[in-house]
Amino acid sequence: MPPARRGMMGAMTETRPPFPPFTHETALQKVQAAEDAWNTCDPEHVSLAYTPDSQWRNRSEHIVGRAEIVAFLTRKWQRELDYSLRKSLWDFHDNRIAVRFQYECHDDTGQWYRSYGNELWEFTPSGLMARREASINDVPITESERRHVGPRPASEHGQDFPLW
Repeated sequence: MPPARRGMMGAMTETRPPFPPFTHETALQKVQAAEDAWNTCDPEHVSLAYTPDSQWRNRSEHIVGRAEIVAFLTRKWQRELDYSLRKSLWDFHDNRIAVRFQYECHDDTGQWYRSYGNELWEFTPSGLMARREASINDVPITESERRHVGPRPASEHGQDFPLW
């Protein structure tokens, strides 16, 4: 459950620290938190990092709101089996973060893929992501070519990964 804080008028407001404007350290924390959450493959859990009306462009899809995010991620992880993701901070400024990522998974036929991508993120003052734009390319690989297996160990947090 995300932390909450009292807003004006005493109402509880969803928050997701760290909050913008980001520093290098807090941007790294935000990227690692996203990687950790996505590696759970739990659509409901992941959706809580986004505003209720968050807008996404993911490949050719336009997704709006948490319900659509949950539906999208549910479909994604039903077809992308043994999903394992790595994210790397590319840049940040004020309330925006750019990341590059790679993930590996296989389909129900056993074909493995490595997907390469870039994301642009925009956050609200409460630390929730209001906008996510993702461009992704998939490359078939063999199981022996895998390099991302399971969640990243804490000892590797913040480490970059090869371009190819």
